[in-house]
Amino acid sequence: MKRYEGWLALMLDINGERRETVVRPADTMLRVLRERLGLRGTRIGCENGDCGACTVLVGGEPVKSCMVLAVEVEGERITTIEGLSNEALKEAFLSEGGFQCGYCTPGFLLNAAALLARHPKPSDEEIRLWLESNLCRCTGYEGIERAVKRAARGSEGGRAEGSA
Repeated sequence: MKRYEGWLALMLDINGERRETVVRPADTMLRVLRERLGLRGTRIGCENGDCGACTVLVGGEPVKSCMVLAVEVEGERITTIEGLSNEALKEAFLSEGGFQCGYCTPGFLLNAAALLARHPKPSDEEIRLWLESNLCRCTGYEGIERAVKRAARGSEGGRAEGSA
């Protein structure tokens, strides 16, 4: 990490690609992804860690990017919705009506991908527990839960950041 007066140069591993950017020490990962790197699939929601719209994967684990400083993730593998390659999960969300307006969907998809990577055949309770950190204001959660179950039935789990 190079230091400039008031700024830092970071090399980030995002979606399997090394990206260099310059940030202020207090910049959140959410703001850097959207404003510096143009990855707008990560949504701005509450900006205090309550809604999950900004969820990304860091080292395969779901993280609310509004709560993490960009300087904290240098050297970590970051996956945004643009880099999620779990097609079975995406198709399940479409088939089961796991979204309405779509604003929260990227966060739900990334959280669900991490769940399925860790628990390829999750119980109903595990699904609810993993998804409770994400909020949807448009739908009931039934379609989202059905989508995760469908994806679990249709795959062997795979990795959160590269399964097809």
